[in-house]
Amino acid sequence: MSSYPDVMDKLVSLAKRRGFIFQSSEIYGGTGSVWDYGPLGVELKNNVKARWWQSMVRERDDVEGLDAAILMHPKVWEASGHVSGFSDPLVDCKACKARFRADKIQDAQCPRKPSKKPGEHTDCQLTEPRQFNLMFKTWMGPVEDSAAVVYLRPETAQGIFVNFLNVQQATRQKVPFGIAQIGKAFRNEITPGNFTFRTREFEQMEMQFFVDPQAPEGKQTDMEWFEYWKAQRMAWHLSLGLAPERLHFHQHSAQELAHYAKAAFDIEFDFGGSLGFQEIEGVHHRSDFDLSRHQEASGKKLEYTDQVANRRYTPYVVETSVGADRVTLAVIVNAYREEAVPGEQEGRTVLGFHPGLAPIKAGVFPLTKKDGQPEMADKLAVALRKKFPVFYDDAGAIGRRYRRQDEAGTPFGITIDPDSTANDDVTIRFRDDMGQIRVSTSKVADVIAKYLDADLATAESTKVPAA
Repeated sequence: MSSYPDVMDKLVSLAKRRGFIFQSSEIYGGTGSVWDYGPLGVELKNNVKARWWQSMVRERDDVEGLDAAILMHPKVWEASGHVSGFSDPLVDCKACKARFRADKIQDAQCPRKPSKKPGEHTDCQLTEPRQFNLMFKTWMGPVEDSAAVVYLRPETAQGIFVNFLNVQQATRQKVPFGIAQIGKAFRNEITPGNFTFRTREFEQMEMQFFVDPQAPEGKQTDMEWFEYWKAQRMAWHLSLGLAPERLHFHQHSAQELAHYAKAAFDIEFDFGGSLGFQEIEGVHHRSDFDLSRHQEASGKKLEYTDQVANRRYTPYVVETSVGADRVTLAVIVNAYREEAVPGEQEGRTVLGFHPGLAPIKAGVFPLTKKDGQPEMADKLAVALRKKFPVFYDDAGAIGRRYRRQDEAGTPFGITIDPDSTANDDVTIRFRDDMGQIRVSTSKVADVIAKYLDADLATAESTKVPAA
């Protein structure tokens, strides 16, 4: 049990109210564990993805980008082991028609009596466990027969592996180097839930880093690269503003470790309540398993030629795999707080996002709808939108407008009052401490940009916690 409170129910309500996340197909009763990102949610998630791409691809000369197709040749999934082994043990209850993972039965609740586990209620009629493949199957072409079977990919990594030589030869990269991509994946989860934490359609941010299994003297070994990427990935999560005390490494035990893996660690975030610490990213040493399997199944060589050393070899792979939806949820959970406000009975709810992640950077508010204030506010909002997302709001008392933007996570509020039209200046109000400064209108964009840049520099210098 986490020391942090369970805020998930509150977040579901807030997310809908403020336009972060909606249940998919809600007007038809909703689709189970499938979610739509609203106007603020898509901005927040895009900001998370953009920061990952910036740090993983654009700021490095040893990682290349890729966007592989969702639909792949079915033999890809046979070679990778997903067709035969990507499954969970499934148990059905004949009485209530519910389904449960057999290996997670102690974590489940009986639908008819939530205080009991499945099988403990007198009406329970559980079947024997059977293996349930998690891949979604579909058909390519007009005829639904076995020759046309394809799968919605359950991970993005295989698109990287089958393109290893294509990317290496096109970019003339030398090992060690990586290939990164962001894309949708699909898993027919038996027991999804906890809002957007475990869903059937989700987005991954993955990077496969190819290294020499026998690095020459003076070069980093595969395990040294593994430790390097562990530290890099934890530092990235801290740069998002996630609290250091809510992050830690979980090392896979011998029982958890995949048969082909040399080492594996998860970066876990404390979501609070009974959910507690859960994986948001995996850092795995996959050895040469994937390339070797695809090389064997396809009959195509997937070896790297080291011309300097005059040797060919199949690289080892260090994988970093981040759930974009899970990190976005972690960012929301981490940012959520309820505060008492001096002189106010109601208090306020705040999403204290890192300013670089906030969906809206500034709210623009004319104090009244007269004396040229709306015209000045609108002109300023139009100018600022060329630099960052801005929300214009002239409805209701100024305090209520501040509160709405606090709840949306907007870090800055810009108010135009009677003095503004006379002196060509405005008030900038800060979300976190509610402090205010007076700034010339011509300098508003530069002042806000300076705060954003200062915050980024502070966050990214945070030390990495020990494994």
